[in-house]
Amino acid sequence: MNIKTEVLIIGGGPVGMSMAAELRYQGIDCILIEKTDGVVRDPKVSTVGYRSMEFCRRWGISDSIRNAGWDKNHTLDVAWVTSVGEHEIFRVKLPSYAERTQPNYAPETEQVCPQHWFAPEFLNFLGVYPQGIVKLNSELENFNHSDSGIVASIKNLETGNTETIEAKYMVAADGARAQIRKQCGVDAVEYHETQTFQSVVFQAPELASQLGDIDSKAERNAMVFFLVNPIIQEPLRAVDGKGQYRLILKPKENGEIHDAYTAIKAAISIDTPVEIISNLPWRLTHRVAKQFRYRNIFFIGDCAHTLSPSGGFGMNTGIGDAVDLGWKLAATIKGWGGENLLDTYETERRPIAVQNLEAANANLQRTQKRGIPPEIASNSPKGEAIRKQMAEGMEKSGVKKEFDAPGVHLGLRYKSPIVIADEIPLLDNSQDWTQSSYPGCRAPHAWLKPGLSTLDLFGHGFTLMCFNSNSNSNSGIEQLTKICHQKQIPLTTHQINNPEIAQLYERAFVLVRPDGHVAWRGDEIPQDVEFIIDRVRGAETVNS
Repeated sequence: MNIKTEVLIIGGGPVGMSMAAELRYQGIDCILIEKTDGVVRDPKVSTVGYRSMEFCRRWGISDSIRNAGWDKNHTLDVAWVTSVGEHEIFRVKLPSYAERTQPNYAPETEQVCPQHWFAPEFLNFLGVYPQGIVKLNSELENFNHSDSGIVASIKNLETGNTETIEAKYMVAADGARAQIRKQCGVDAVEYHETQTFQSVVFQAPELASQLGDIDSKAERNAMVFFLVNPIIQEPLRAVDGKGQYRLILKPKENGEIHDAYTAIKAAISIDTPVEIISNLPWRLTHRVAKQFRYRNIFFIGDCAHTLSPSGGFGMNTGIGDAVDLGWKLAATIKGWGGENLLDTYETERRPIAVQNLEAANANLQRTQKRGIPPEIASNSPKGEAIRKQMAEGMEKSGVKKEFDAPGVHLGLRYKSPIVIADEIPLLDNSQDWTQSSYPGCRAPHAWLKPGLSTLDLFGHGFTLMCFNSNSNSNSGIEQLTKICHQKQIPLTTHQINNPEIAQLYERAFVLVRPDGHVAWRGDEIPQDVEFIIDRVRGAETVNS
């Protein structure tokens, strides 16, 4: 049986699912191939970041992600301890979702949603083929590619039957093994040495209540415990807030994994019932593909880049890939995207992958380079002095930024031929990030009215934000609208009569792309407006 579609997606993890969600949002036919039955049995801890939650809002599923199962009253604190239930060295207090106020820079907060909750929400949203998009228990056997498209052989792992899917484009979201990328002959650059870790997932249903009962005057529970003792210097994290935890370890020097119960006993000083779910080694690589595209095949997520989990940037970087590529594929398939538009996927996303890789590695190195004196866990005055000194060092080094980093999630700026930058460059500083309408940046969020963000105006085409009601500007707006109509480029204009939002957007006119990033801005619409619109849709060749 032959099936035809516009885009074939290989891999049904969070990034592949996001790719399908964005393409469907853009009105593009696609099929997603996933070799499992869709059930996540070894859930990774996933915090869906600010920008990813904004995309979930765009697709209409942010409320579903928030209601997937995490208790809104569960603490989000991060604590450094000699062991859980013993000496606490330092604590980053973060308000629970029930206590949290909405930030002024985003319509959504981040959300803890482990993958065994995240995946079903997306699967329900996208639907199972043929009524929906996702073909479960299916595997890519082989494929042929040409300039005209992709012909893929797909095997049903339940029946053993094979079928052929023809598509204009294929998106590889097949994870860190990156089999499709490797078949295309595309290598990845290794930025830091590979490390081996061990992941122990276990149930400890009484632990949270026991921690609450230890000292009624001070909260002892946390979402993440960083263990600081001579045996373990790695994190223990609540996976679902309901008694499931994940302990990360460095294996023994000879490479053998630790006994799970012995490791948990070293990490938790409280006598509490424990049931092991899994105890597996895994390799941490820091790699970014040399290319993000090979002909009509595109690489996203872990297939394109692997990051340290420190800071939680990996999945969110992949979801950013999906949205950047998604609108560009849609524009090209619909005919209004220029011939150079798809090349800018790599131009824009590869530097972001490298940037986020280094940010995650900096978080990892901060933990691994910390010296651990053997007396740190002792009850002696020396032990107390060591813990106090370490706490002061953590305060000065700003460890909080690993767990509250809106600048990493929202402060990225694209530099590419389809972004028309100002003559005066913008200094990059994600640590002291503030919203900006500088070209390439995510357009600023502000509430137009309760429940309606400026970000809700963007999505299916270009959006012109107008903050100048001067009648002299009308001819420029009319000319831009006329050109877009002639070229069948979707454009909406919004006159915003709010001085505070106008100040936030900094210019009288701001042209925003479908992904919510600023393409161009100015205090007047220039006469060469056709050149501008051709440039930002990838129809003009720009000499670098």
